[in-house]
Amino acid sequence: MFKNTKALRIFIAVASIIIVGLTAWSITLFYERIKADEREKMEILSDAIKAINVDDESNYRELVRKIQNSNTNIPGIIVNKEGEIVTSVNLPKEVKKDSVKLYNYLNSIKADNAPLSINLQGEDNQTLYYGNSEVLTKIKYYPIILLLIILLFIGLLYFFYTTSQESEKNKLWAGMAKETAHQIGTPLSSLVGWLEILKDEGVSEDYIVEIEKDIDRLHTITERFSKVGSQIKLEKTDIVEVTRQTFDYLKKRSSNLVDFKIDLPDEPTFVMLNKPLYSWTIENLVKNAIDAMKGKGHLQIELVRSGKWVRILVKDDGKGIALSNFKTVFKPGYSTKTRGWGLGLSLAKRIIEGYHNGKIKVLFSEVDKGTTFEIKFKRI
Repeated sequence: MFKNTKALRIFIAVASIIIVGLTAWSITLFYERIKADEREKMEILSDAIKAINVDDESNYRELVRKIQNSNTNIPGIIVNKEGEIVTSVNLPKEVKKDSVKLYNYLNSIKADNAPLSINLQGEDNQTLYYGNSEVLTKIKYYPIILLLIILLFIGLLYFFYTTSQESEKNKLWAGMAKETAHQIGTPLSSLVGWLEILKDEGVSEDYIVEIEKDIDRLHTITERFSKVGSQIKLEKTDIVEVTRQTFDYLKKRSSNLVDFKIDLPDEPTFVMLNKPLYSWTIENLVKNAIDAMKGKGHLQIELVRSGKWVRILVKDDGKGIALSNFKTVFKPGYSTKTRGWGLGLSLAKRIIEGYHNGKIKVLFSEVDKGTTFEIKFKRI
């Protein structure tokens, strides 16, 4: 769970809210309990003053009864000088019924507070042992709870800080992408002009066709980079045809050592799509697969219609991905290659999930056997 930064932030936020809420609720209960105890003490004081000023034995008895009844939450056990239990107050029922549990409970509360001696006229002296009330026990753990709250909020601040840093990085990458598109545009316009000159010079038509293809490719790359960080327009598109076009382009420009296969439905399948960005995603997955196979192996693109979804599967028989890295591969900077910045799969995830509200994941992978990436879009 905590490998997912977003999930961790949500967990910390929810945990903080719960702990703060429980703490506030407990403080309210403590306030009401202490207020009631103070009221009771004042009533006892009032009765004590009355008993002193009125020479009536019944007043003293009423005062003693009220004092005894006022203790409803402090556990206590009275023992004689031989250590035998005389009586007890505010003990759990299961403790009172079992003599073994009763003496064990006595031993447990001896360390809580210093005992009180009870001197009785004409009788043996007795000793009162008492434990801590429920309120006092809860208050004892408050410093730990407050420390936990502080740590949770520090965690929240830290993750919000890192999130803001990631946001700044995203803006920087978007700015660099747009600037790259702008910089490519100038020589690209010049190339178009030189191409017209070559046509006038009577250069072979085959050469002209190939140059035009590469110029169109540069236009596509420029359009892709210009869209990074911008509002993306999605259009109703036949994903079968776009996938076929992308496959054909990549196959022609890849090594003959790679065995390309494609499995597409015969009839059109429509989704809301941005064609340049979708093609870029397929290209990233295919190039990633070719690198994983070290330029030699079998690569297949399959499009499957499954209920309301369209699934695009990119399969290879390369070196595979460990199960622990199924999600890590989509993080910026992750790469097993000595060259490159590790942005291909990160861009793919952003394009599919961020711009198209689709899904992308490692569907299957086994080390040294291959990997299958899955892209899902909702059908129209």
